Amino acid sequence: MSDFLLSVHDLACARGDRLLFKGMNFSLKTGELLLVQGGNGQGKTSLLRLLTGLARPEAGEVRWCGALIGRQRETFHAAMVYLGHANGVKDDLNPVENLRFAEGLQGRTFDAPRAVATLERLGLSRCLDLPCRVLSFGQRRRVALASLLLAGAVLWILDEPLTGLDVHAVTLMEGLIRDHLTAGGMVVATTHQALNLEGVNVQRLLVGNVAIPELAVN
Repeated sequence: MSDFLLSVHDLACARGDRLLFKGMNFSLKTGELLLVQGGNGQGKTSLLRLLTGLARPEAGEVRWCGALIGRQRETFHAAMVYLGHANGVKDDLNPVENLRFAEGLQGRTFDAPRAVATLERLGLSRCLDLPCRVLSFGQRRRVALASLLLAGAVLWILDEPLTGLDVHAVTLMEGLIRDHLTAGGMVVATTHQALNLEGVNVQRLLVGNVAIPELAVN
C-alpha cells in the first residue's frame, strides 16, 4: 500500500447543548492504530462518525491525504470501511448472500470463491447456507468482519469490534488487525476490552471534555 494520512485539525463535537470535546488534533499514517478510549457517553462513537463523514463537526476539519473528506467523498469512501455497533447483516440472507449484497452496495465485483474462503477463515464454514436470523450474535459479527476484509480498504474504522466475540474470535480479530497494519493499512478503533497489541504501532486518544493524545507505544 502507498503512504496515506488521516488527520484531524481543531475538531469539536457537541451533542445537543453538551460539548463532548474540542481542540482535538491528531494524525495517523499507514501501519498505525489509533485506539480511542474514554467513558460511556464521552464521544468515542461520535468521533468515529465524524471520521467517516457520517456526521459534521461543531468545528474543525477531518482530512484525508491533505484534503477535506467532504470534498473527495468517493475517493475517501473507497479507501475507508466502517464497522459500527450494528452488524448490518440482513436476517433473510445467508452469509454469502450478505457479502454479495454488501459488495453490490459499494459497486464492487463480487468474488464468490474469495467470499466463501473468507467466511471459512472466520469459522463460519457450517453456516454458509443458513439464514443469518438463526445465527448467534457472535456469528453475525463474523459475517460483518468478512465484509470488512472483502472491502480491501486502507482505513478501518471500528467501533467496539470485539463485542460479541468469544476468546478465539478475539484472538482472530487481533491477528487481522496486526496483518492489516503490517500490510500498510490503518486502523481507528474503540474498545472496552483488552487488546493484545504486541508489535503494533499504537497511538492512544482519550476522549472527554478535552481529548489528550498520548505518545505512541509499541
